Amino acid sequence: MRVIVEVYREAGGRLTGAVHHPDGSRDPFASTLDLLRVLEALDLSRRADSTPHPRRVMTSSSTAPSSTATPATTQSGRSRRELSATVKLARLSGLTGILFAALFVVALVLVHTTPTLSATDADITAFYTSDSTAFVTVGIYLIPLAGIAFLWHSHTTRLLIKSRTPSPSAIPDGLQLVSGILFVVLLFAGTASAGSVALLKDLTGAPLPSADFARGMLAVGYGMVFVYALRGAGMYALTTTNLLRQAGIMPQWLAVVSYLVAAFLLLSTLMHPAAMLLFPTWVVIAGLVIFIRAGRVAEPATPERQSA
Repeated sequence: MRVIVEVYREAGGRLTGAVHHPDGSRDPFASTLDLLRVLEALDLSRRADSTPHPRRVMTSSSTAPSSTATPATTQSGRSRRELSATVKLARLSGLTGILFAALFVVALVLVHTTPTLSATDADITAFYTSDSTAFVTVGIYLIPLAGIAFLWHSHTTRLLIKSRTPSPSAIPDGLQLVSGILFVVLLFAGTASAGSVALLKDLTGAPLPSADFARGMLAVGYGMVFVYALRGAGMYALTTTNLLRQAGIMPQWLAVVSYLVAAFLLLSTLMHPAAMLLFPTWVVIAGLVIFIRAGRVAEPATPERQSA
């Protein structure tokens, strides 16, 4: 029996990859010990012919025997019936991005029904004594769901990138992870502050605070969302675009648009939902493009191959 071993050496020196069997199946491994376990489990009693074959190691510059093409051919035919892990991750990244955008837009619109910072004391008091606070409360409950969907989207996007580039650039990879988490944390804190008075009114019978206090809580919420969380979103868009380009997943035209969106999010001084809504719009567009291109996403082009 002849198998093909794909080996990747990560930045830390760890070996990862997968063992491809003649029937098209594959056993991934994440360390040298995992590889040994996979090789020990092979049924080496099955031979393509009666002549024992010595184990041979080939680099990418070696000329492969014609029989080594058989597993690849079998796997190519099998791929029409089963989606590869890369394709599944691409589609999951697109779908979770759309889910995040839908929840986020609805929640942000509801929370923004609160009075603006320039509203008079009479307008603020009238709002918090009316039934309109129920919309804010609903939005507060939707924000955590949007954040969870974003974390799901972010993680699947990272897995998609690593399926194409097992060792992505360390700086953008780390910044993408941190900026995504910061965006969610600041979004949670900011919307909680902006909706705290409405939540107090709808869920308790406690007396309402003064208009000045309500305006102060709104100001804290606006600052966290439109100053800090918006910058986290911009950094996430910038680093994600860089990583997707390196992985060969994002087309050139979308990369240019993404860099412009990231620059706007990083430099914008607008205290309006339109500025923040640009981020989920970018997530949806990028997710749709990745979803559509998922069927054409290829496996990494330059693995180290071994044949045993």
